[in-house]
Amino acid sequence: MIQGFQIENLRNKVVSGHTRSESWRRAQLKKIKGIIDQNQKEILNALSEDLQKPSTEAFFEILSLRQELQLYENQLSSWMKPQNIKVPLWLKPGEASVIAEPLGCVLIIGAWNYPFMLTLQPLISALAAGNTAILKPSEYSPATSELIEQLFTKYFPPDIVKVCQGDEYFAAELLKHKFDHIFFTGGSETGKKVMSAASKYLTPITLELGGKNPALVLKDANIDITAKRLIWGKSINSGQTCLAPNHLLVHKDIEKELIEKMKYYINSFYGKEPQKSKDLAKINDHQFEKIISLIEKAQKENKIISGGEINSIDKKVSPTLIHIENLEESIISDELFGPIFPILSYSNFDSALNNIRSQEKSLAIYMFGGNEQEKNQLLSSTSSGGVCFNDVVIQAGIPELPFGGIGLSGIGRYHGKAGFETFSHLKSILKRPFWLDLKFRYPPYKIDISFMSKLMR
Repeated sequence: MIQGFQIENLRNKVVSGHTRSESWRRAQLKKIKGIIDQNQKEILNALSEDLQKPSTEAFFEILSLRQELQLYENQLSSWMKPQNIKVPLWLKPGEASVIAEPLGCVLIIGAWNYPFMLTLQPLISALAAGNTAILKPSEYSPATSELIEQLFTKYFPPDIVKVCQGDEYFAAELLKHKFDHIFFTGGSETGKKVMSAASKYLTPITLELGGKNPALVLKDANIDITAKRLIWGKSINSGQTCLAPNHLLVHKDIEKELIEKMKYYINSFYGKEPQKSKDLAKINDHQFEKIISLIEKAQKENKIISGGEINSIDKKVSPTLIHIENLEESIISDELFGPIFPILSYSNFDSALNNIRSQEKSLAIYMFGGNEQEKNQLLSSTSSGGVCFNDVVIQAGIPELPFGGIGLSGIGRYHGKAGFETFSHLKSILKRPFWLDLKFRYPPYKIDISFMSKLMR
């Protein structure tokens, strides 16, 4: 178990000013780059062992981290510079600025679905901002977690980055300590516990949670490409992606055609027995029973359109299309986080938007088709972490684009500059000289209020 004095050792590294320089920060990022470049095979093997991820999908985790590191390499100097702020006339010749300073020792709790990327990506931001960190990888991805501990123990001293493995009870004990920021990726129920624990010390938090991301297909959408992208987004990592489309709203005029195309692409991507495909990741062990029970319930209710085949040995499930009548059905009461795709038809755009607004705010909304007026209507009448038109999931691949949720889908954001600012305190600075000291600011007050109003315009 981590001890309080160990956390203080990490915090003192920051308080002492040791981590302030740009050269120190770049040195830490270089170490992470070395970890990735020199251990790519080991990383891919660990992801395969934990989730049987196809090597192409597993490589996305590495690619995402490399993109993030490249962005920091290019922009860190600029982000670290003081940002000058305009000073009103009555405060001149003062100079105002904002500087980004480190927070201290931060806690990063990783997720099991993308266990390498979602543990290291916030770490990149934290170190670039001049912090030290304790990493708690997910116990549900043991091979990757063990690899992370081995590599960071080798490359980083424990007063810069300390990796701590353990289960949910260990995490609860860890959260009893005082940190300077807590970054958590996972489910909303656990996120509530993290937020509650953080409240003891008023610790700032970032919660990356997910949510029931709706996909909306209008009748003018390109049906072939829409179907292809929807099946891809729902099936990568077997649907175990916080940005995956959760359920589908499709205009009734194109519902049958779209479903046929979706069935075609399931077969095209994964063959006649998708549950045996090497290109389909397995369902995580602690998620598998939930997915099976949802499929069995849909089978009993005769709602399965396509799929539903189960490979209990490899813990794989064929991408499954399910018909639903409304968004109140139990199958979508929670985020699915699996290769199950409920489909609901709608008759007009406004009713579809009402359906979206009736749900909690999601991490993403996807819309296929539509003119500029309809796109603007979606943007202005719904709230979500982000919106993507005519595609799914890949918005997370833009390093400069802030990533985060709203409401039950999360608090705070990261990626690129947003991550740098999340792990920084933006300190406001005002510098004034002694040589100009106007008497009218001091009692007894003699200045005319109308004159003061003009001066402060």
